[in-house]
Amino acid sequence: MRLVFLGPPGAGKGTQARLLEGRFGLKQISTGDILRRHRARGTTLGKQAEGYMQRGELVPDALVTEMIGHELEHTNSGFVMDGFPRTVTQAESLDAMLERRHTPLDAVVLFSGDRKTLIERLASRWTNPRNGRTYNALTKPPRVAGIDDDDGGELIQREDDRPETVTKRLEVYDAQTKPLIDYYRSAAKLVEVDALASFEDIADRIASAIGAAQVRK
Repeated sequence: MRLVFLGPPGAGKGTQARLLEGRFGLKQISTGDILRRHRARGTTLGKQAEGYMQRGELVPDALVTEMIGHELEHTNSGFVMDGFPRTVTQAESLDAMLERRHTPLDAVVLFSGDRKTLIERLASRWTNPRNGRTYNALTKPPRVAGIDDDDGGELIQREDDRPETVTKRLEVYDAQTKPLIDYYRSAAKLVEVDALASFEDIADRIASAIGAAQVRK
């Protein structure tokens, strides 16, 4: 099963992708996590991407597509893409890569949600910089404010989760990523879920979509 998760920042795509990774054995390919690892390691790609990420802008297509191609070369099972593609150009590149492997996408899940609520969610997110675990002061707070539940270390708010950067990220999404909705709808691959529904309802809707895609095959 090969899936793409599509939707604005703060819609819960990463959380549901991790659930599918455990539930169905799908590999989560998260461009955000991969890019942050490159930044932390000081790789050439990380240095090139850093400025764009800090400003809440999309990393150029060529950089991200090269990274995704490398990930796919090391992916032998199904996957769920979280954060890629973000433009129609990236989507066309992904289709071409998968066509060469004879492994087309099965479905694209669109997470939809109210803008104000999404901004509040993202601006309330705190991260463990040591392992990437995230908390949300509104929906999933740590037991002690500012402290990770497991390792007891300090939580931070990432630069791209600050309110002014969040607003910029959503503007970028509107301008460049929403055209993907029409792209995948025309390909009859789009499935829409309410990103503000309960965690369980969203998971059930995605599981139903996966089942439908498997029946079509």
